[in-house]
Amino acid sequence: MSLRAIVDAGHDVAIVVTRPDKRRGRHEPPRPSPVKAAALELGLPVSHRAEDVLGTDAELGVVVAFGRIIKAEVLDHLPLVNAHFSLLPRWRGAAPVERAILAGDTITGVCLMAIDEGLDTGPVYRCEEVPIGPEETAPELRERLAVLAARMLVDALARGLGPARPQEGPGTYAEKIEPVDLFLDWRRPAAELHRVVRLGRAWTTWRDRRLLVLAAQVTVTQDTGAPTGGPAGRLVGDVVITGEGGLRLVTVQPEGRAPMAAADWLRGARPGTAERLGS
Repeated sequence: MSLRAIVDAGHDVAIVVTRPDKRRGRHEPPRPSPVKAAALELGLPVSHRAEDVLGTDAELGVVVAFGRIIKAEVLDHLPLVNAHFSLLPRWRGAAPVERAILAGDTITGVCLMAIDEGLDTGPVYRCEEVPIGPEETAPELRERLAVLAARMLVDALARGLGPARPQEGPGTYAEKIEPVDLFLDWRRPAAELHRVVRLGRAWTTWRDRRLLVLAAQVTVTQDTGAPTGGPAGRLVGDVVITGEGGLRLVTVQPEGRAPMAAADWLRGARPGTAERLGS
């Protein structure tokens, strides 16, 4: 998105650096990243090595969600501005969008920052805030932030970056999301579990097989006619009892099958009164 916006604004792009082609499935051929696909469509040279910018006459490098450490020789050769999807110094690192949702943040944003040898520690040129919707998923939020980042970059390139200010306050780090982060521990409060579902591909187990929970809603067990307590993970209709409140299943995906409405899955699964998710 930012690449197309920069080209549409009339800027010359000397080279595009992105990750190597990657297989999405075991039997599928390697596919280019969306950035590479856009660059090839635009007729721009593409590389998978950041060091290749050393052979260009570029005056400024623009970085968006690159996800790799850039070597000192590149930083010494070319000033780089990074569009980072958080309000720095909060959520430096690999997964700022996901970590903001998991933490229950109500506001995030985009910061344009100079890249130094630290992990998102460089001085900041400008930031813009974005509210996080209570039901907003990580892909939805990332899309909004990408639109904002493209606009901010085009504006900064037109007007000039201006002075940068050091980041202020304690930093927090957004570690990469691992499968364990997406596991639904039903002993936790429903509000926390709902945040996990909003990241995408949250999972539990059912009869020793993995079950993805793709969409859910926070509720309270009293509304279902179920007791306020009970074992975490027990299903009462389409509501799972949690450590605090209940989580209504909306869309699920059983292992080896396509996504489906939770009501359809429940009609086929017919859970017994003693059965629980995650056990």
